Amino acid sequence: MGGAGGAGTAWRGGWTAATMSWQGSGAIAGRVADQVVQALVNEGVERIFCVPGESFLGITDALHEAPSIRLIVCRHEGGAGYMAVADGQLSRRPGVCMVSRGPGASNAMIALHSALHDAMPLVVLIGQVRTDERGRQALQEQDYTRWLTDVTKAVMPVDVPSQAAEMIGRAFHVAQSGTPGPVAVILPEDVLEMPATATLAAPAPRAVAGPAAADLDRLATTLREAERPIVLVGGAFERERSGAALERLAESWGLPVLSTNRRPHLFDFGHQNFGGYVGLRTPAPLMEALRTTDLLVALGERMTDPLSQSYTFPAAPEPQVPFVHVWPDPVEVGRVWRPTLGLPCDPGEVIAALSRLAAPRVTEARRAWVARLHAVQADLMRPVWQPTEDGVNFAAVACAVARHLSAEAVVTSDAGNFATFIHRYIPFGSRQVFLSSVVGAMGAGVPMAVAAAIREPGRQVVGFAGDGGLMMTGNEIATARLHGAAPVIIVSDNGGYGTIAMHQRGRYPGRRFQADTALHRLDLVQWAGAFGARGLRIEREDEVDSVIAEALSPSPVPMVVQVASSMMQATAWRRFEA
Repeated sequence: MGGAGGAGTAWRGGWTAATMSWQGSGAIAGRVADQVVQALVNEGVERIFCVPGESFLGITDALHEAPSIRLIVCRHEGGAGYMAVADGQLSRRPGVCMVSRGPGASNAMIALHSALHDAMPLVVLIGQVRTDERGRQALQEQDYTRWLTDVTKAVMPVDVPSQAAEMIGRAFHVAQSGTPGPVAVILPEDVLEMPATATLAAPAPRAVAGPAAADLDRLATTLREAERPIVLVGGAFERERSGAALERLAESWGLPVLSTNRRPHLFDFGHQNFGGYVGLRTPAPLMEALRTTDLLVALGERMTDPLSQSYTFPAAPEPQVPFVHVWPDPVEVGRVWRPTLGLPCDPGEVIAALSRLAAPRVTEARRAWVARLHAVQADLMRPVWQPTEDGVNFAAVACAVARHLSAEAVVTSDAGNFATFIHRYIPFGSRQVFLSSVVGAMGAGVPMAVAAAIREPGRQVVGFAGDGGLMMTGNEIATARLHGAAPVIIVSDNGGYGTIAMHQRGRYPGRRFQADTALHRLDLVQWAGAFGARGLRIEREDEVDSVIAEALSPSPVPMVVQVASSMMQATAWRRFEA
């Protein structure tokens, strides 16, 4: 955040563009706020997403002397938090969000919840009342060590100047160690203005555990002996680092690899060893095939109720098939399921270690198994659908997006039934990325798209949202305009909270619940124009391809496509009668 600093912000030494780290004769900067910013630069932070607040003015002032960090001013703390989560997913480093005390932290709670459940590293800097006002219920005072304990890995108050930089370093270390997750650093307003009194330590290197030799031998033997194995690849797997190695391993060992809930991009859909997408309510044909497996390997997948089909596959706590669990945290391995073999280590290291062993002879039975799963998934993804009378079948939109999506596109999605069309009809390639709240929190689609477009200008970014989630965080399109980003936002507008309407119909058949889930329909073309974006509308299926082609063409401003979608076509797999 370039610009001149205020009084008292001069530092000894200087920034080096090559290392983006602090260099100088003295290791102690002027104020605590200055040293906090030094520590953030040393951690490689490039962006901080925030809604400005008076409780951390010392930090924003100090950022004027840190040109390597860009301050992204957002419209709502929930949007800022989602942007930080998405930025972290793209960079494979903890995203950083900064919010003010009390109400600001409350608004950011949804990002903490998502990061915790999605196992995504996140550092949230939270302003706090002055230390001499604590305990008096001062304006917006909150005891964060009590309040945030259940939605963070750690809450770290900075109550004395000597611990400020240390806490920043510890926060980044904890956020990305073991099971990744969110960490909150609490910064009292007066402490930020106190003189820094401690030296600035170098960032702690990230510890990456590999498999024990005995465990690797057992895993190799188990994989060789299985006839119908499946490998579920999840969020702790770093595709950028190990994707090509996993493809080679799958080919040489004859392994079908399946991507998991809201992480479809982790394995190329077009690869011959792609065995399918397993998520919430996995289609029956694929589940029927998967249930005949004789070995289930969770590779970097924590395992959750949507993925395990409500703890039935594998069954909890005793899996009905041999179960190998690879996750970088020994606390998680065995916490819910009792695995046949648990490897508390980095999944990339497991792939590398297996790749150094002699590959087994791939039997015809194994080849047939891989081909069977691939064929089932391919059949499920055929671009076929039936028109709907009460609006556009969103399948037509998803298929059109798939035709016009670039090979390196970033796709984001909010929570909602419309996302099922993405997962059914869009085949993800090896260079594409999908971002979402895996836990299913609404409001993620737009801010994640904005964050991706800010981080990677020129890359095609397409965000999906429903008419419900759009109005929760859609105002971050203004943030895109402020920072010159131009994502495409496609809105499934069916006039209601469609997922809840579906559950009501299923649970209480024959009753009508329109008033319980109905939403007032808006003119999103005018709404988009108010932000300086361009709005398009799809009201009939014969308009889909031309409008999507126009929307996904290069544009200097964000595009918003309002689709008058069907409520009766509840999901990509389920339709109700009017």
